[in-house]
Parts: sequence; structure tokens; C-alpha cells
Amino acid sequence: MGKVVMYSSVSVDGFVADGNDQPGPLFDWLTSGDVPLDDSGVLKVSQTSYDYIRPYWDEIGVTVVGRHVFDLTDGWDGKPPGGMDHMVVVTHRPAPEGWDPQAPFHFVDGVEAAVAKAQELAGDRVVEVAAGDVGGQVLAAGLVDEVRMDVVPVVFGSGKRYFGAVDAQHLLEDPDVVIQGNRVLHLRYRTRR
Repeated sequence: MGKVVMYSSVSVDGFVADGNDQPGPLFDWLTSGDVPLDDSGVLKVSQTSYDYIRPYWDEIGVTVVGRHVFDLTDGWDGKPPGGMDHMVVVTHRPAPEGWDPQAPFHFVDGVEAAVAKAQELAGDRVVEVAAGDVGGQVLAAGLVDEVRMDVVPVVFGSGKRYFGAVDAQHLLEDPDVVIQGNRVLHLRYRTRR
């Protein structure tokens, strides 16, 4: 079974979006370089970021997101981003009316069930959990193996927290990856169990 990784770009003060659910400059680093990150031609990063991010993206089998993010993105028009095979959506509501049942999205109630479904679908590949409320719940449930963050040099002051509403202490190991990219600092921490 693949590892469970909580991941997102984040402001220096710990936010994945501002108070209006806007990421602001958090993803600017994905277009600030000259090395194509994917086939779209849109995402171009520094060579240093490419060498770190591309292999990780290639390991991801399934991403787990909350219904709020799913709704904000209009469900990515039924196509998981980044070429993933499946997405698992944590929600207490059914799929949207008119949703294509063949789309590779799985609507699951509760984070434990969502991670279990994602691990089933991912096999030995990585299960990525989007940071924010759902990511914080997965961390609090003790299901996160690794925390990855791309820290962007911006201060939001308020907004949507990287760890969501987590209100208890969770120890991480010392960072085993610290890589300076162009307008981004890539960090990786393993969780303590």
C-alpha cells in the first residue's frame, strides 16, 4: 500500500487560500520557470523544482479532496487534474445532479473511508491528500505518513489554514527535504507515530 501524503502550496504564515478562497500568488512558482512541468505548456518551473516535483507527481495514484474544493473547481469538468486516474471527494452529500457516473470521482462520507477507498484505488502508488480542512482531519486521524509543502514568500494574514481546524499538537520529524526553487521553498516532513 502506498504512503499517504498531505500536500499543498502554502503562504509563509500557513494559509492555502485567503479569506475569499483565492490562492493569490501561491501557485505563481508553477509558471515562473523555463522547464515544462507537464504537457500543457502552461506549467513551467525552475530545474530545481522540476527535479523535486515531477518525480513526486509521477508517484501519485489518487488525490483526496473535500467537497468544498471540488465545488470551487466545478469538479475539474469530470477530469482529475495532473493526469491522475481517480479522485476521492470527502462529502456528506451525493454527487452533483447530472454528474457523469463514469467520471473517475468517488464520493465518500468521512476521511477514514476516503483514505481507505483511495488506498484501494492507488495500490502501491501515493495517496495525496489536499491540505486544508480535509487534510487536517486525515492528520488528526493518524493517517498521514508525510507532509509536503511548497512555501511561497507571501503573508496572507488570514484565510484557510494549511492544517485546517486541527487544534491538537502533532509532531513531525525534522524536514528530510529542504529545496530552494524559484519563489518557492519545497519542504518534506515525515510524521511521528
